[in-house]
Amino acid sequence: MAFHVLETRMSGRRALRTGLVLSALTLAVGCGDKEPSPPGGSIISDPGSTEVCRKPLFPPEAPWNTDISTAPVDSQSSAVISYLQGRGWGGGRMQIDFSIEVLCTDDAPMRSFQKTDDFYAPDCDDTAVPVPGGGALEGEDGYACTGDGDCHLLVIHRPTRKLYEQWRAHLSGSTYQGGCLAVWDVSRAYPAQGRGEQCTSADAAGLPITPLLFDADEVAAGEIKHAIRFILPNDRIRNATYVRPATHATRAASGGTDAPPYGARLRLRANYPVDSLPTAGARVVARALQKYGMILADGGTIALTAQSDRFTKAKWNGLLGPLDLRTIQPSDFELVNAGQRFTWTGDCVRTP
Repeated sequence: MAFHVLETRMSGRRALRTGLVLSALTLAVGCGDKEPSPPGGSIISDPGSTEVCRKPLFPPEAPWNTDISTAPVDSQSSAVISYLQGRGWGGGRMQIDFSIEVLCTDDAPMRSFQKTDDFYAPDCDDTAVPVPGGGALEGEDGYACTGDGDCHLLVIHRPTRKLYEQWRAHLSGSTYQGGCLAVWDVSRAYPAQGRGEQCTSADAAGLPITPLLFDADEVAAGEIKHAIRFILPNDRIRNATYVRPATHATRAASGGTDAPPYGARLRLRANYPVDSLPTAGARVVARALQKYGMILADGGTIALTAQSDRFTKAKWNGLLGPLDLRTIQPSDFELVNAGQRFTWTGDCVRTP
């Protein structure tokens, strides 16, 4: 693995680096593709109606599906919470990001991609990806990565029960470039090492993204039955350290020994006044934070990540707003027992 590449990885809103990625994207949005390829396959319009695409994903024993409401507190909890309270969430408040799309498909064609320098071996999977017509990347209206964002492509392929997650994808006509691709089997109970010890994924912690995203259908139904994806600025994440269920960390994280490591699971205190929150949707999220917690999965500014409502039956408007949890402070959490601390070395060993 190229240590110097992974050390510069900045998650959440990453800076677009020069070199192969920049040149590839420049070529893709130029005049090389005179006509776009016709879209193929379709997106399931009501993913909540199909078992494979409905959350919670993965078997019940998956760590993010485990009730940790009575799990012991970590011995370093007070120090970590004090560290975060002194620095605050990214942007100075707990906020929700609604920009990530999740596509569920039965019949999308499999498309091969040209690897960019954001593809790391042996961590990432070099295989074709199902790309349905009418889909979109994170933060984009379509499949072209036009902004300076993560441009995650997340697709659940129902016939094979596979989850495809790719970082910094870009599709324009017949051109498809992509960074790290992680393929997950949503029917599998993975070992503690996940896809591999010391291995990254489409997220810095080496975790799957999709099962940690809460969506409008879950919130409208009144219950989220899994942990939530949580991110912090790099200077508030412990340097080169991870704990389970994470399998990876970065040296771009520059926090000290009291900062939470990748994989840290924070639980909202049981006596938090949930009824004081302004909307029913906010109260549903808060109860999930008490029962399942939130897992530090990536670096960036906006603390919690929800799924876009573009392809869900329920919609966020009138259900939950980005600032409905703004009164929740780091001091309202505790660190659940994190177990062994692992030092990131970059020596990825994939799980068979």
